This record gives sequence, structure tokens and C-alpha cells, in this order.
Amino acid sequence: MGQGAAKIARGYDAQANTPPSVAGQESKLLQPMAAQANPAGVLGLDVSGWQADPDTHSVSYVNWSQQWALGGRFAYAKATEGNYFVDASRASQLRGAASVGMIRGAYHFAIPQGPATAVEQADFFVRNGGGWSADGWTLPPLLDIEYNPYSSLGNTCYNLSSGAMVNWIKAFSNRVQALTGRLPMIYTTTDWWTQCTGNSSEFGNQPLHLAAYSSVLGALPKSWTFQTIWQYSSTGPFAGDSNTFNGGMDQLKALAYGTGGIDPVAVEKIQAAAAANPPVGGPVGQVACGLANGGCFRMFSNGAIVWSATTGAQLSTYGGIRSAWAAQGFENGALGYPISGESCGLINNGCYQAFQNGIIVYSPATGAQVSLNGPIRNTWGTQGFERGPLGYPTGGESCGLVNNGCYQAFQNGIIVYSPATGAQISPNGAIRNTWGTQGFERGPLGYPTSGESCGLVNNGCYQAFQKGYIIYSPATGAQISPNGAIRSAWGAQGFERGPLGYPTSSEICTGSGDPCLQRFQRGEITWSSREGARVKGI
Repeated sequence: MGQGAAKIARGYDAQANTPPSVAGQESKLLQPMAAQANPAGVLGLDVSGWQADPDTHSVSYVNWSQQWALGGRFAYAKATEGNYFVDASRASQLRGAASVGMIRGAYHFAIPQGPATAVEQADFFVRNGGGWSADGWTLPPLLDIEYNPYSSLGNTCYNLSSGAMVNWIKAFSNRVQALTGRLPMIYTTTDWWTQCTGNSSEFGNQPLHLAAYSSVLGALPKSWTFQTIWQYSSTGPFAGDSNTFNGGMDQLKALAYGTGGIDPVAVEKIQAAAAANPPVGGPVGQVACGLANGGCFRMFSNGAIVWSATTGAQLSTYGGIRSAWAAQGFENGALGYPISGESCGLINNGCYQAFQNGIIVYSPATGAQVSLNGPIRNTWGTQGFERGPLGYPTGGESCGLVNNGCYQAFQNGIIVYSPATGAQISPNGAIRNTWGTQGFERGPLGYPTSGESCGLVNNGCYQAFQKGYIIYSPATGAQISPNGAIRSAWGAQGFERGPLGYPTSSEICTGSGDPCLQRFQRGEITWSSREGARVKGI
């Protein structure tokens, strides 16, 4: 790939730029090597202006039909170098690759030493052919970073320290991602990476395009446990440099779509999980990687098996639970990866599946609902989950309530949470209905600070709120007892156990709020600013 870096420089004068001296050292990476016979994987090639007309750079010299007949199914073409050179053959080369049905992409030859920053070179690359779209035909942008071919720019590592080189690669990569939505693939060698980045391990979330002209791949740079593309020859059988993709056509397509790169550990674990779980059905396509945190998956006739290094290979079978996970964004959503398969046998024919950040629980009556880890789920758990009084959830968590509150609905009530009050149960019934008439947490009572508590005289119950109580008895219904002078006076009488009994109304005030009264089974309490609280009717 990089041999064009020095040799293509003859085109610089035509570009009216000021390139490094062409008298620079030839890249050690690019010495001609014999082709490996029949490498595994999907074959492809990369080309540059060296394979175009040496005078005009406008006519591709690559016979694309021939490359296809040789087995080539993908191609990279050089787009830019530094911030001073645009390879004019790129467009015609990519059109040629497209014309025979190849998946294709563009690469940038990095010049880490010089006036152009990493961000400026990323801008230049994307502006001049280095873009990407998730169309299944466009390979990720490719950063060619390797041996310095120009003596005027210093040593092999462009006179940069390993830390400075790592920062340059990060800045370029992050800028390309910001502009295209995709981190670039990195083209390099293990030798150069070790010398010039200190064998950095910080780039494992970017695909590796490794140059190693040998019959065996050899050691990988420390950032990676597998290569996505291996450039195995610069002397054929393909025009330019010859490559092999580490996987099948399905995975190559997945790479173009944004879910590519194959981890051999994932392949092994997914195959083992499929063998242990025949109901998943037969495979549909190959293993595809590139998911969040290096995850991989394979589709089967009855669902998928999803793998990550943290969670292992887990089944995600078609049905309500998988659909609910999909609605959350699969592994990119709030739940993360599954940590188990589906488990059934819950009451009323329910099932669940555990994920990194919660569960999805299903019953025929309620469908599949998400129960995220956190205070609401913990409170549901203290009630016995679906076997407790709340039953199954009927929706997911919904936030955006006043004062950063959230709630989740269940068959027999809700759990409502705020940072000030924690997660509290509001079961269906008279108390909840009365709270609702007040506007729930937006009303004068605010959030509940406890669950319902029963066992009062005459089968009464109550629930505490931030600004008062709701108290219920079968004889009087649910009535509000707001904090204040009237409630304090009732308390001084012994609440519902005292001579007044239960309230039979809420507080009733004049328009100005002064005076007020509240009626009870055996009397009333009045309040005014002039007289304070007075008990009547005992």
C-alpha cells in the first residue's frame, strides 16, 4: 500500500503542492515479496496512482474484470496523503471496482510530522474521497500509518515519541469518526507499530489491516487479537497489493455496513453455543463482529447467538423478549448484552432473560417489558417480583417527572421514584386514586415517602407523602391529611384512634386559604390565622 507514498510523489508538481523530498528512504514495509499461495478468506486488493496513467492519473490501468476473475471481491484505493496530495485515480479506480461488484473503500497515507495536524489531515481525507456510508458497499475509511519514506521528515517514526504518535492516531481517528460516523481501519505492520507507538494497546475498537509479506501472519500488534484484513503480497496475484479478509462474504458485507471484523474466539464460542442449543435452528449467514465492546453475532433460523468477551455467547431467540431488546437498541441500548438465555416457568406462563443492566420479563397478559437495574427494580424485588402483589410490569421505566422522578407501571400498581424519596410502591386502589385526583407527584402532596401501611383500626390504611398523608377506611374512603395545623391537632387527639375517628373529607379552605376546616367521623377541626386550630364536636 505504502509504496505509492514515495513513488506517487512524481504527481506532486502537477498538484502545485510542496511535498516532502522524494529522495526519502523507501519504506521497509514495501519491499517486493512473493505471493502466498491460496490464503484463506475473501480476497481483495489495494491500488493507488501507481496503477494509473503516470502522466494524467486519470485512467485506471487495472483490469477490474480480470481482478474479479482472479477472486478479488473488495478493493481499497488511495485517496490522499498528508494535506497536500489528492490521488486523481481514486474515483476511476473505485468506479471500476464497483462496476464488477466489488466492495470498496479509500485510504489516506498519514504524514504525522509536518505543518498539517491530524485533524487537518482527517478533514482533507474525508473532503477528498474518504467518506463512508452504511450501504453495504463502502468499506470503512482506512488510515495507512507506517514507515516514513521521506528523509526530510526524520526517522522511521517521523521523529515522534510513541506517546505523540498514539495521540496523533487518536486525533485522526476521532475526527474521521466525527465526520463520517465510523472509526477508521488502521493499516500498519507489527514492527512499525511496536517501534513507533510503543506497541500501544489502545486501538482494539478499530479494525486492523496488517501488512505481513510471509506465508504466515505472525505476531499481531498489541491492540488486536485478530486482524480484519491481511496484506500478504505486493507482487500479485492482484494488481497493486494483494489482501485477504478474515472471514466470509457475509462478514465482509457486515464490515461495510458497520458491523464487521471477525474474532476467532467469538466464532468458537458461538459454534459451541449453537451445538448446545439445537432449538436455535440452522445458521443463516456467518459470524459478524464489530458490535459494541468487540462483540459478535450469528443469525440462525430461530434467532441469534450474541457474544462478547464479558458476557460469553448467549441465545437471543425470536419472540417478544428479543423484540423488546431490539426496541432498546440491542447491545447499544440501556440493557447491554444478554448474560443468559431465556428462562421460562414463571407464574402465569411467564419468561425472562437477564442482561448486563437489567432483565426483560414476559407474560402473555403483559407482553415483554424491560426492568432495568436500579431502585425501581430493587423495590419490585423486595415485593417478590412477579409473584408479589404488584405482579408483572406493564411498561418500562418512564422518567422526566418533576424533580427528576421516574416510574414503572405494573399489573396492580406502580413504583414511583425520586432522588429525594427513593422508590415507593403506589398500589392500585382508593389511596392511589385519591393521589391521582390531586395530580400525583405534581399535586400538593408531592411524591410518596412510603408504601401503603394497613392494620389501623376498623381495617384502615394510610400512605405517607412529602407533604402529608392519605388515610383510608372502608367507612370513610380515602381522604387527604396534609401537613399543617389541622393534621397536628388531629394527631394530638390520637389520629383515627382518638375521639374524632377518621377524616370524612379533605381540608376545605376559602379562596384565600384562611380559614379552613376538615370533617371527621365525630366532629371537625377548624383553623384560622386568628384562632389557630380548634377541635369541635367531640
